[in-house]
Amino acid sequence: MTRNIPISFLVILQGVISAASLVVEIVAGRMLAPHVGMSLYTWTAVIAVVLAGFSAGHWWGGRLAEKEDSAALGWTGGALLAGAAATAGAVVLLPAIAGPVLAALANPVWSITALTGLVFFLPSFFAGVPAPVLTKIAVTRASRTGPALGAMFAAGAVGAIAGTLLAGFFFISWLGSALTLVVVTCVYAGAGLIFFWLGRSAGLRLALVSALLITGLAGLALAAPNPCDRESRYFCLRLDDLSVDPGQPVHLMVIDHLAHGISARDLPQVQFTEHTAMLDHLSVLRAPRGDFTSFHIGGGNYAVPRAFAAGGAGAITVAEIDPEVTAMAVEDFWFDPATATVLHEDGRRALLTRPEARYDIIIGDAFTDVVVPVHLVTEEFFRLAASRLTPEGTFLMNVIDHEDRLRALSSIVATMRRVFPVVEVWTQQAQPVPGQRMVFVVVGGQNRSEVDSFTVPAPDQTRFGALADDMVRGLADARGQILTDDYAPIDRLMARRD
Repeated sequence: MTRNIPISFLVILQGVISAASLVVEIVAGRMLAPHVGMSLYTWTAVIAVVLAGFSAGHWWGGRLAEKEDSAALGWTGGALLAGAAATAGAVVLLPAIAGPVLAALANPVWSITALTGLVFFLPSFFAGVPAPVLTKIAVTRASRTGPALGAMFAAGAVGAIAGTLLAGFFFISWLGSALTLVVVTCVYAGAGLIFFWLGRSAGLRLALVSALLITGLAGLALAAPNPCDRESRYFCLRLDDLSVDPGQPVHLMVIDHLAHGISARDLPQVQFTEHTAMLDHLSVLRAPRGDFTSFHIGGGNYAVPRAFAAGGAGAITVAEIDPEVTAMAVEDFWFDPATATVLHEDGRRALLTRPEARYDIIIGDAFTDVVVPVHLVTEEFFRLAASRLTPEGTFLMNVIDHEDRLRALSSIVATMRRVFPVVEVWTQQAQPVPGQRMVFVVVGGQNRSEVDSFTVPAPDQTRFGALADDMVRGLADARGQILTDDYAPIDRLMARRD
């Protein structure tokens, strides 16, 4: 015999469980980012795995709903306790298996999907069990089945909305991923106990002990190493100290799972990566005057703006969407915020909303592994950037692509050639290893560069050169497709395999 359960209570319970399950979905993307980045592949895998878990859980919950109410509530309470354990365990499981899974599956689509499934399928599966049980009880006990059914569906939807908003706007940025999952674990454990209590189950005491043990497991999960020094609304940020001599510090900024930039305190004009070395020198080389103005899309460790300021450049504007990245650059990478105007907003939006602004140099530093903001590689964006340049201005952007494919590079070149009279492609002058990922800088402007090669420290002396014109045309004509706001499959073009 179950307790007398008001329909309103069932509605609230369904909403709370649904909210918790969507919090896990949003947190899953953030937790995966330090291992696989935050890309279209990541979110596709998260959504697919979570929906698969919900679907399987709903199916099993429907089977449980056929049982007598007391037994169904007991089984559902057990499922939620299992869901609490799986959620708490995700904090420890993900870093333990990420390396082996990613090493075993080279294709990013399969590796990201497999890793997501192994860690987040079970929490979603168990979270999907209660809905059919609660709905069946609500419908059979209500005097009017239609409104009861609608209320349960509405509770699930409203809970999902609330969970999404809470995770994205509050939990992750204020509590962090691990502590957020601890909160969800406690919610599942508490809801599981409520189910046992509602069903007057004889296993309530055992369930209480289990809930306490699971909560303790969640607490231990907080002791697991945190891959982030800072966890913002956008990124997982980490600083690695590369200093050989503590008196001459050198720091590496890691954003999500990628090394994003290196800076030395005492060498502001020396670049430590290929792309920043090219962006820095090509900007100075092509600038119409010494005190040139510049606009930077993406700040990162602010290595290039810092070098420009040290070299006596003119007004510097940086659009960095994440204030925490800027704060870290100031505190740990010796960037002086007084040397630049920093806009904490999307780079394209910053250009769009300042139609009067003109710059001698615009730099797009958006390419990182398989993570590329699609709206920053389209014809519409390139036309916007061109409209914000001075008559002799230059647009530069870094591109990463595989040596044996070059489809992303080719498409960006083909697209930029529709906007800029002159398009150049620069890279390191060295024989690439077959299949390796290569770093390029694509230059768009009115005139050609005065030289076709140069040598600069990166940090060792490195020679960079421009590809021959016929090679650039061949890339664009043979492999390139025009990227637009309507169609820009940059993730697929960058993939190692189709």
